[in-house]
Amino acid sequence: MVCKIREWKLSDAADLALILSNKKILDNLRDGLPYPYTEQDGIDYISAMLAAKREETFAFAVTVDGKVAGSIGVFRQENIHRQTAELGYYLAQEYWGKGMMTEAVKQICSYVFEKSDILRIYAEPFAYNRPSCRVLEKAGFRCEGTLRSNAVKNGKVLDMKMYSLLKEDR
Repeated sequence: MVCKIREWKLSDAADLALILSNKKILDNLRDGLPYPYTEQDGIDYISAMLAAKREETFAFAVTVDGKVAGSIGVFRQENIHRQTAELGYYLAQEYWGKGMMTEAVKQICSYVFEKSDILRIYAEPFAYNRPSCRVLEKAGFRCEGTLRSNAVKNGKVLDMKMYSLLKEDR
């Protein structure tokens, strides 16, 4: 299996809707995504990503053997954090545990560090989500600590981990 990141296409909306209509995926993401996720939701998201400022939003489809398998994005922060960006991602369940997301994370971090002035990329997975933490560790991120009682998801107060990768770490 070959994993690559590429720009979104509006024709990816149906695949995106299928992936995000899985509750197991949504349970590991921030709130705000509709459930079930429709093709129109996908069109709206992809349109927004394509229209976003290229120096602030680096959003890509994750593909496996040419088929859309997930989403990955790095989002520039503001003010004194303007050279810091947050990483977010998800992958269709059928590809979990196969190293695809680790490869996608490596690709997007290389892209962002090469094409922008971003110095630090960070991610905040839920502490219980060991597979997501492992993705980051295998991609070279360092765990900086635990953010205690940092989120409320599905009625539960949750800890999150803070991971980062610095441009100079590569």
